[in-house]
Amino acid sequence: MWFLFAALAVGLGALRVLLLQPVVGEPVAHVLGTLVGCALFLVLIFRFVARVGARPKARLVALGLFWTLATVAFEFGFGHYVMGHSWQRLLADYNLLAGRLWVLVLLTLYFGPRLAAWRLDLRRS
Repeated sequence: MWFLFAALAVGLGALRVLLLQPVVGEPVAHVLGTLVGCALFLVLIFRFVARVGARPKARLVALGLFWTLATVAFEFGFGHYVMGHSWQRLLADYNLLAGRLWVLVLLTLYFGPRLAAWRLDLRRS
């Protein structure tokens, strides 16, 4: 599942840079791309949790933590060692005060499985 998230994120990033950024500029494209990405991740997470089940809750906590840590490791490892970005540039995406919303993606991955389980439990009752 995490590889699907990674592929989706890379594809969305490419579309954002190629199609959206020239029209609305980088700051707006970043915000829109992040929000669309989070929404699509939630759709995938809800489908995944509905398919595999929501019990026990500790499993969902571990799953969200794994997805989050794998994403951070990929972002820094790929970003620095493959793309050649500086650590400073990579850390800049965590600056909410500068309008960088990357942390929302990580929060979506971390809390998404539990949110999905909670919503799916409400529908069944």
